[in-house]
Amino acid sequence: MEFPSLPFTVTAWADVEPVTLPGEHGSASIREFKLGELRVRCVEYSEGYVADHWCDRGHVLYVLEGELISELKDGRTFRLSPGMSYQVSDFGDAPHRSTTTTGVKLFIVD
Repeated sequence: MEFPSLPFTVTAWADVEPVTLPGEHGSASIREFKLGELRVRCVEYSEGYVADHWCDRGHVLYVLEGELISELKDGRTFRLSPGMSYQVSDFGDAPHRSTTTTGVKLFIVD
């Protein structure tokens, strides 16, 4: 990931209108700052959320609240709780998708 030219920028996430998207189960509420190819997001997955796709994009993902299960297409799973993160590059490992039984709030840079 390469950051585009960007001045010092402050984001008041509560002022960013969320977009709600359905998952295979549940929904995702996404607040996003985007500049060129850079995305910075606050994401909330509802209780019982299962992503509707497998992802090959790289992310830096940090869990703020709740519990996230990151499932890799090769069968591995990783359980992340508040204060934990994962980092993966574009096509850096098996495709992954997110699920949560409890609901989760995330901060994601990609």
